[in-house]
Amino acid sequence: MLPILKVHLGAGRIERLEIPRAWRENFLGGASLAARLLYPFLTASLDPLSPQAPLLFLTGPLTGTAGPAVGRFVVCGKGAATGLWAESNCGGFWGPELRFAGYDGLWIEGRAEEPVYLLIQDNRVEIRSATHLWGLDTYQTQEQIKAEVGQAGLHVAVIGPAGERGVRFAGIYCDHGRTAGRTGLGAVMGARNLKAIAVRGTNKTLPLFDAGRYATLRSQANRWLRQDNEAQVLHALGTAGAANYAEYLGAMPARYYHQGSFPDVDAISGATMSETILAGQSACHACVIACGRVVRLEDGQKRKGPEYETIVSFGPNLLNPDLASIVRLGELCDRYGMDTISAGNTIGLAFHLFEQGRITTQETGGLELRWGDVAAIRQLIRMTAYREGFGDLLAEGSRRLAEAFGAAGEAVQVNGLEVACHDPRGVSGMALVYATSPRGACHNQSDYFFVDWGHVQPSLGIEYFSRHAGAEKAANVARHQDWRTVFNAMVMCLFANIEPALQVELINAACGLNWSLEEMMLAGERAWNLKRLINLRLGLRREHEKLPKALLQPYAEGGAAGYVIPFDEMLQVYYQARGWDWQSGAPLPQTLRRLGLDHLEEIE
Repeated sequence: MLPILKVHLGAGRIERLEIPRAWRENFLGGASLAARLLYPFLTASLDPLSPQAPLLFLTGPLTGTAGPAVGRFVVCGKGAATGLWAESNCGGFWGPELRFAGYDGLWIEGRAEEPVYLLIQDNRVEIRSATHLWGLDTYQTQEQIKAEVGQAGLHVAVIGPAGERGVRFAGIYCDHGRTAGRTGLGAVMGARNLKAIAVRGTNKTLPLFDAGRYATLRSQANRWLRQDNEAQVLHALGTAGAANYAEYLGAMPARYYHQGSFPDVDAISGATMSETILAGQSACHACVIACGRVVRLEDGQKRKGPEYETIVSFGPNLLNPDLASIVRLGELCDRYGMDTISAGNTIGLAFHLFEQGRITTQETGGLELRWGDVAAIRQLIRMTAYREGFGDLLAEGSRRLAEAFGAAGEAVQVNGLEVACHDPRGVSGMALVYATSPRGACHNQSDYFFVDWGHVQPSLGIEYFSRHAGAEKAANVARHQDWRTVFNAMVMCLFANIEPALQVELINAACGLNWSLEEMMLAGERAWNLKRLINLRLGLRREHEKLPKALLQPYAEGGAAGYVIPFDEMLQVYYQARGWDWQSGAPLPQTLRRLGLDHLEEIE
């Protein structure tokens, strides 16, 4: 396996760390291994924006191998938005390039006295001045660094003005608008005066236990994906292809989660994008799915097309039916370096509170917040990125914004992270997913809405329950979370719809393990519980695992009209399935023993 590069920005010191083999065998890589590495360092008293807070970029054991949708990496630490465990997953080409340079990860600590960027070229590592880059947007920064380094194949991960100014939902960006967007790790990077990390590697031969066997399995998996119906839909329509069905089920939030249908859904759908403005597809490293969109608007320029989350966040969520404007609003967030889910959600809350009269033009600086007003949305995005006027409050995220106006219950968030665009009133399993996710209201710790749509995995015991079933699906949700935790350890895209048995074979061939399906699932459960232990130390309690008020109220219209989530019963059965204590929320001693977590070092 490859070492981790550790960079102390303040001291300018560079080290190489070897990861214990037992940790790799128990946690594999990605976010799971990151949790084991960071476990001793994440404490309740640690300020995530302080020089002492570590920021860890980590790849997976398959990253860069041209396997099935494995051109990815994770960024982990303590969340600026949540104060809890933070992980964010990103595609593109940067992760593979880091491995080609000879590293499985990059550990950043300390703070540079002035803005800097890292340049990693195989064994050569430099800390360079970035004072001339500070203030540039994410696209400008990537292009300028590529021009000044002058080396073909360079890939750059950057922050924008939002990360520089500590916006709580600032992200880290690379390649064609690929982003590690959630939990505010761009703000953590900005607090270190670290503008960018540029990487170029020349060693394409990566460590694989059985390279011949892996090559056969990799080809088999990619052939499978080319023929997979889900992958073909994603290639043709992108993630926005789900818009019509989600709206039909009442699972697409509109008017800040207060309206159960969006009659103009056809105008913003993946099909409409393909028929009107689509100019091509984009793919992450060696990915055969190519779900990314390239679009061309009326000015003739090609742009990144929006994903489903961005379309809903700046479309139905704000009652905006104009697809071209959604493209531009998403691009603004990408350029400024802000997560589109949290940005759209927080702006939606502002519109909602304005409608209630809790926020007035006195607070907004004269700006009227009316549903569907694209000009106002655009102005709020800029004000947020630069923390100008009312934007300074928006930059703190929806939880803090609501609290500032005495309306804490109105924010649609869980533990400081804004809810994604899969409304649990339409797909009830997402209620548990949002409430129990280790990083707040996240749909990528478990995209259980697919299971509620009928996408099951019988070999893993993941069965189908009605999309409006309650407590009976709780154990199923836990099982699905464990499986997706393995994806986030590999690091494999959730869209890699390959058979679990083939997934295990890929792991075994790459890593020299002899896992069964159940041992793979046990590794996922182990990492899920380790993140739980971290969060308990950071202050998480059972009473924090609740849904926002809006999601507990039935819709009056749409595909989920009248349905009320039986959340309390679901959570109780979920705790039983997890082997957690109902009072403290902690894993029971026998659960920790079964998972091999009972001998972790004690941290104050």
